[in-house]
Amino acid sequence: MALKPEPKAPFHSVQYALRVLESVSTHGDGVTGAQLSRETGLPSGHLAPLLLTLRREGYVEQVTDGAYVIGSSLLELGSGSARRQALEAKLQQTLVQLRDSVGAAVYVSRYVDGEIRVTQVADGPRTPAVNEWVDFRSAAHASAIGKCLLTQLDQNGRRDHLSRHRIARLTSRTITNEKVLFSKLDSQPATVPVLDLQEYAVGTVCAAVPLTAGSSAGCLALSLPIEHAHRLRAAAATLNRRAAPVLLSLAL
Repeated sequence: MALKPEPKAPFHSVQYALRVLESVSTHGDGVTGAQLSRETGLPSGHLAPLLLTLRREGYVEQVTDGAYVIGSSLLELGSGSARRQALEAKLQQTLVQLRDSVGAAVYVSRYVDGEIRVTQVADGPRTPAVNEWVDFRSAAHASAIGKCLLTQLDQNGRRDHLSRHRIARLTSRTITNEKVLFSKLDSQPATVPVLDLQEYAVGTVCAAVPLTAGSSAGCLALSLPIEHAHRLRAAAATLNRRAAPVLLSLAL
C-alpha cells in the first residue's frame, strides 16, 4: 500500500486520497496520522493537508483521541442491500475489535417501533454473551441495555413501554417500583455508563452507553460474568471512549 510521492504530483491526487481512505477503513477504532503516514508512505507534509481536505469533505473524521475514522460522506456512497451489508460487516469488525479490547461480549441495541432490538453481538469462547433467559424486550427495567435506552425516552415513552412490558422481579436486585426506576433514570448522568449489577441475571454484570443519532435511541453495551466484576468500571470507561466509531458506523 505504501506510496512514493512524486515531486510533481499534487498532494491531493486521487491515488493518494484512495490509499488514505483504504488505510482508515481498515482501522475500526481509528488510526493516528503517524500510522497513516507509515502505511501509505506519505510524509506528514503531504498527509496533513490531504487529511484536512478529507475531513472538510466529510470522508474522514477525528474522534476524541485524535485518531481518524471513516466519515459520513464515505458511508453515504453506494446504495441498496450491498451497501447495507458492507456497513454491517464493518460494524461487526469494529465490535470484534472492541470485544478484544475490553475482554467482554459487546452488543449494539436500538429502540425501534417501541421495542428493544439487539441488532449485533460480538462474543467468543472467552467472552460469552449473557444468557437471555428473559426476552430483552421485557427486561428494560433491569438490563443495562434497557435502562440505557429508557433514559433516552421521555416520560410518556417510558410509560408506554412499561405498559406493554410490565415490571417484574428478575433477581433480588431488580427495581420493581416504577417511581424509583424513573428517579434512577432521571438522575443518570449522560456521560456515565449505565450499570446492571445482577439486576437482570444472577452471575452477570453489564454496562451500556448511549448511541444517539438524531431522534433514534441506541446503545453500546458489554457483559461480564460476576467473577470479572472487578473489571466492569474500567471496561465501561473503555466502552465509553470507543463509542464514537461505532456511532459513525451506525450512521446508515
